[in-house]
Amino acid sequence: MLHLLLIISVFLTALQAVAQPTDVPVFTSGEEGHKSYRIPAIISLPNGDLLAFAEGRVHGAADFGDVNIVLKHSSDKGTTWSRLQTVIDYDSLQAGNAAPVVDLTDPLYPKGRIFLFYNTGNAHEHEVRSGKGLREVWYVTSTDNGQTWSAPVNITAQVHRPKMPSAHPAYNFEEDWRSYANTPGHAIQFAEGQYKGRIFVAANHSAGPPRHNFEDYAAHGFYTDTHGKTFKLSEAVPEPGSNEATAAELSKGRLLLNSRNQQGDVRARIVSVSNDGGATWDSTYFDKQLPDPVNQGSILRVGKKNGQAILAFSNAADTQHRDNLTLRISFDEGRTWPRKFVIAKSPNGEKDYAAYSDLVKTGKKEIGVLYEKNGYAQIVFTTLNWKK
Repeated sequence: MLHLLLIISVFLTALQAVAQPTDVPVFTSGEEGHKSYRIPAIISLPNGDLLAFAEGRVHGAADFGDVNIVLKHSSDKGTTWSRLQTVIDYDSLQAGNAAPVVDLTDPLYPKGRIFLFYNTGNAHEHEVRSGKGLREVWYVTSTDNGQTWSAPVNITAQVHRPKMPSAHPAYNFEEDWRSYANTPGHAIQFAEGQYKGRIFVAANHSAGPPRHNFEDYAAHGFYTDTHGKTFKLSEAVPEPGSNEATAAELSKGRLLLNSRNQQGDVRARIVSVSNDGGATWDSTYFDKQLPDPVNQGSILRVGKKNGQAILAFSNAADTQHRDNLTLRISFDEGRTWPRKFVIAKSPNGEKDYAAYSDLVKTGKKEIGVLYEKNGYAQIVFTTLNWKK
């Protein structure tokens, strides 16, 4: 009997090991024409296929330079991935901060239309913050699951407020926004309520000359209720230094914006809640339940329970290093995070072991995580059951 129990125990242990999440390489630095890949974003299509986006940095890992937006496609829930496809090539300049979303409510496109929002830039971030460059905002669309894309549409004049010389009359605003970036990660579309169909893109900007400890930064968002014909800006988050942001729909037309604290004085995420679909912010606070080393994070609505949104959140849950990538689950719209799963943790304290990530729902119980691993050597994909 004891011998039989040992056999069963060994079998169950082996089965459990096989069932553990496995990292599948999607983008590997040095391969397919780019020295580095950074800034992952991922969405699920109506047919269940996955599209994974990244910045393909041609000559190295620097944020500015010859940077393309690249794409890979999976038709088997992330087990295998297609060859690399370049979606945006802005010549020798920078295209990045991909923020994809599928519009499922436009009657002109009953099978859905993919929007890919992105930014272009003509100078390093510090130069742009110093008034010596420009970041612009664009989108392209696809109606064939990302195989082909429309001509780019420039929406800078609607969602950015740079103060430019008279040679650029479209950009003459009272504000003096300088740096600008989408989320990074997926954008969202409201699925229910009075704002159903609204596409919301989390973003951030700097205002005026560089200030001490990045106090010139502020997170914000922009949105469209007209399927991309027109756009409006949200209020800026009233916390100096709020930066890279990610958003999720709550119940009753509410929205949660989760931002990085660029100042780094509080090593936790900044949370802002809107009662009007992301137009204004009713409360902003630091969530000490979500430690952060001044890094990016991703939030995703994965279901509802008792009328409240179930949220998933991933980030490098460490106050000092980009490590300990952790997925957390909230059943009360982000007030508490009782369930957590460690996705990647450095065994030997390697620098930047797990950094940026993006989340996608792959099943009723499953979440896919696309994330940067091993000092930005790879962007990998893994799936886990969050209901265990």
